[in-house]
Amino acid sequence: MRKYGYLLSYTIICTLAVAASKLGVLNAYVQLVIMYVGINIILSASLNIVNGYMGEFSVGHAGFMAVGAYVASILNVMLFTTSSVFGPPLLSPSSAIFLFPVTLAAGGAAAALAGLLVAVPSFRTRGDYLAIITLAVNYIVKSSVENIQPIGGARGFMGMRNVIDAMQAVVNLPWTMIWVFICVGVTVWIIHRLVNSTYGKGIIALRDDEIAAEIMSINTQHMKITAFMLSSGLAGIAGGLFAHVLGYINPGTFTIMKSTEVLVMVYLGGMGSLSGSVISAIVITLALEAFRPLGIIKWVVVPLLLILLMFFRPEGIMGHRELPDIFPKLLKIRQKD
Repeated sequence: MRKYGYLLSYTIICTLAVAASKLGVLNAYVQLVIMYVGINIILSASLNIVNGYMGEFSVGHAGFMAVGAYVASILNVMLFTTSSVFGPPLLSPSSAIFLFPVTLAAGGAAAALAGLLVAVPSFRTRGDYLAIITLAVNYIVKSSVENIQPIGGARGFMGMRNVIDAMQAVVNLPWTMIWVFICVGVTVWIIHRLVNSTYGKGIIALRDDEIAAEIMSINTQHMKITAFMLSSGLAGIAGGLFAHVLGYINPGTFTIMKSTEVLVMVYLGGMGSLSGSVISAIVITLALEAFRPLGIIKWVVVPLLLILLMFFRPEGIMGHRELPDIFPKLLKIRQKD
């Protein structure tokens, strides 16, 4: 039973948070911050697949997040709500409670496909070309969405709040928080299983020495594409959750600043550390909220703190280590039956 201790602990924490939200113990602002933390954990951990474990340098994560956000939002509004753009719903609004994960996965699949379109040509090159290409893709996605008027263009797209209301009409629970918790758990589990598998070791080998990996008969191109698609797909799911948490999305949200924010989380937590990605996502999100009363000054204070941390600890909070490496008892508990 103890080997499922992590899962049991996470389930208990999430259940308590949902119950506290339902009972009004957690106000709307606290719930929003908790959901932001979960979304940032998905973004940070997913980008760490490419920038940390694989050793490449992608800087356009917000572009894939935008693809997932718009695809999931458009599908949900089209299927479950009445809108001026798509007309009456194609399905019963009450079915949203069952089909929401399907539309969210569709957004992730669309982002993964976008990642494939980027990965195929970019990984034929070496060096910093991936950074240049992903940066260009970020701008292309943002500019494209701004010019598609049926989905709001630069004004943005809304209607996702009605989807959440339809789910709450069936069972009155904080569904957005529940789905964020589920997606965070699944994301961490997938990445943990990947990096500890034989396939994941091949991805890590690319970071250490790509030429040596090729000599050892590792299909480097295939692994690069698979890792990039997984990273992009998870970013798309985070984007879909983000859209439904806010109930409104705007192309201006998915700029290079958002991609930079995710990059900071990855490098602050530690390259190739899943635990570091989780910790840094929590720290950065809470720091931004804590310094919100400072207004524009927070963009001086927070980067200054990061500069000091990177100066004294350039490998990040965790480096390449995980929590069981620092606290061996955690590893013993996990391995114990």
